[in-house]
Amino acid sequence: MSRFTFTIAATDGKARTGSIAMERGTIRTPAFMPVGTAATVKAMKPESVRATGADIILANTYHLMLRPGAERVARLGGLHRFMKWDRPILTDSGGYQVMSLSELSKVTDDGVTFKSHLDGSRHWLTPERSIEVQRLLDSDIIMQFDELVRPDVSPEKQREAMDRSIAWAKRSRDEFDRGGEHAARAAIFGIQQGVLDEKLRKQSADALIDIGFDGYAVGGLAVGEGQEAMLGCLDFAPDQLPVDKPRYLMGVGKPDDLVEAVRRGIDMFDCVLPTRSGRTGQAFTLDGPINIRNARFAEDEAPLDPDCACPTCTTHSRAYVHHLVRSGEILGAMLMTEHNLGFYQSLMANMRDSIAAGRFEAFATDFLDRYRRKGA
Repeated sequence: MSRFTFTIAATDGKARTGSIAMERGTIRTPAFMPVGTAATVKAMKPESVRATGADIILANTYHLMLRPGAERVARLGGLHRFMKWDRPILTDSGGYQVMSLSELSKVTDDGVTFKSHLDGSRHWLTPERSIEVQRLLDSDIIMQFDELVRPDVSPEKQREAMDRSIAWAKRSRDEFDRGGEHAARAAIFGIQQGVLDEKLRKQSADALIDIGFDGYAVGGLAVGEGQEAMLGCLDFAPDQLPVDKPRYLMGVGKPDDLVEAVRRGIDMFDCVLPTRSGRTGQAFTLDGPINIRNARFAEDEAPLDPDCACPTCTTHSRAYVHHLVRSGEILGAMLMTEHNLGFYQSLMANMRDSIAAGRFEAFATDFLDRYRRKGA
């Protein structure tokens, strides 16, 4: 079997469904990757994450290189063995953390110097070191090291970050190819930058295609631009990337974001929202999100979402989960997270089925109308 094979089984408009075949398993697309930042999807056991329908998870290069350390994970047999997840793992490159912790970092063409948010220790992260860390973790899908900037920076800064990301893409690709046995069974994705500028996005995409990657990500979105601006960018950005490669929208998003992005040709997603929301009392339902902490749920015997078949919804009432969350019980976070991840995976499965059946647009319209009609 080829180390990385992307197959498109059906299309409906720009929406696509298919699969990515890798050594550690097949990833059904469109795919949502639960975020396991520090080698754990918070409030979930690995087998519970798999039971929701997840084929792949995401782990974070920046956080794992600081704690427990990539070399330590390698000595312990790699990330899959360390966390007992035997299916594919995608690792992000650390670029987002460089931006979000910008007050602790300094960017040059060579790389990034930053202070650890944990203890203030100084570290040096380059494209080569980012790829090395991901290789030590034994990641299945490696992301190039990139620089992203927020949409409110100057046009000069936007172009500078895009140009730097292109240069780092080539260095990331070269370092990945030096990976020997790991490179033979893993994959590397390039990351398109350019903020909301169509011309910059096109220049970035063309340069990445010239370098050549196994898949391509649309980066630099979901950083404060708002849904309307994000979707405006997605009206053109995916079309600038190869049709026969996976397209990954990084860090997105809300359920309606996912539907809108699939409508525009995106195949892969990750976001902390379903797990973070679960820990703070927000549950996603077909009728929009609800805040289970609200007093009106104190004696509500209905499930979180009457249309959901997850273990939380088939076993427990809103009243019970309301009690757990209001009481600060750990089980409340666990049940809410289990439901939210199940909801997201069910949404992805329904999108895959509707694309295969040639009725995606009808599904998307019905879902969005209902989801956006009300919420609490």
